[in-house]
Amino acid sequence: MPYELFIGLRYLKAKRKSTFISIITFISTAGVTLGVMALIIVLAVMTGFEEDLKDKILGTNAHIVVLKSGGVIERYDRLLAQLGRVQGVVAETPFIYSQVMLSSGNNVSGVVLRGIDTRTDPLVTNLSRSLVEGKLSDLDVAPPPLAAQAPAKPGIIIGKELARNLNLFTGDTINVISPMGNITPLGMVPKMRQFKVVGIFNTGMFEYDSTLAYVSLGEAQDFLSMGNTVTGIQLKVSDVYHTGTLVREINRELGFPYYARDWMQMNKNILFALKTEKMVMFIILTLIVLVAAFGIASTLFMVVLEKTKDIAILKSMGATGRSIMKIFVLEGLIIGIAGTAIGVAGGLAVALNLEPIVGFIQRMTGFELFSKDVYYLDHFPSKVVPSDVLLISVTAILISLVATLYPSWQASRLPPAEALRYE
Repeated sequence: MPYELFIGLRYLKAKRKSTFISIITFISTAGVTLGVMALIIVLAVMTGFEEDLKDKILGTNAHIVVLKSGGVIERYDRLLAQLGRVQGVVAETPFIYSQVMLSSGNNVSGVVLRGIDTRTDPLVTNLSRSLVEGKLSDLDVAPPPLAAQAPAKPGIIIGKELARNLNLFTGDTINVISPMGNITPLGMVPKMRQFKVVGIFNTGMFEYDSTLAYVSLGEAQDFLSMGNTVTGIQLKVSDVYHTGTLVREINRELGFPYYARDWMQMNKNILFALKTEKMVMFIILTLIVLVAAFGIASTLFMVVLEKTKDIAILKSMGATGRSIMKIFVLEGLIIGIAGTAIGVAGGLAVALNLEPIVGFIQRMTGFELFSKDVYYLDHFPSKVVPSDVLLISVTAILISLVATLYPSWQASRLPPAEALRYE
């Protein structure tokens, strides 16, 4: 063991007359520990929320959407085949997108109506797995067994929140009103058709569950008078985090008037907000470690004042200023490393068991910290990313190291004769 490390470790042990210094050392270590724990827990929760939100976005929407500038897509079968040959595309499905009004009794709500192909949509989106009532195949209306019977109403699938707002249940009838109706001598008359609620889905996101409704592709084409055309093509890809490259490739291959957009572009506002919030929280919580670093610097200043005679004796025996500086740097660094290690262990213990800990606190206090009705999540998301833990650990140790430099440098410049003059 180098003698600088040996002396630095001895200086950490308290003597009877230097108990106050040991208390400050303990407080400094605790400050680093709390700062590291807070960083790990908060970043784990924010990463968990971000991943959960991405899963919900990707479950409801496709990875890439191909549209036509200024109009609908004709002969979309040919485009489907062309997109299916693009390397990296796993599945494709056509869709129709339109804004309509839903009315039931005295309740009215504006929604986005999506026409989907019930055969290929499950290959691209997770709508079929989000259904809490009904089946996706129920959207396809079977012909009546007898010609004399009235034709069956087409099916529609709505979100859980939309069903709650309109007071609808599976089997109820709802009116779908399109503002793009028929032109009459009296002007534009909205088109209205009755649909039967055949399913209810719950994605866990209020925005989707309250503003989306699905019908079959054929019914959407007939109701919106679109003929054999669609609004666009939805694609599922093999790598959701490298869709930007695939979008550029699709745009080059198709050319104008077609263009592709990926899920990151369509949700860039919320993704940017999450990323910015995570960065800001990291900076704010790092201030806790900075405060603890001031404690480390204060501890070293007091140790230098107390060990003035020891420093002079060491210099008289041939110790260089660099060795003296190394003694106090190592002492402060040991405090920082110990606090970081304890903080990482405590932070991981809490972050990896956050849901049972939150449940225990709620049972003990009777206060609901995490309301499932408000946040629309069936669990408390927490995801520990190894790179985040490494970044936090390195940052805390570097801050502790920087805090030791000035007091250690002051100790190394202490003249032996001045230190021993009054001894």
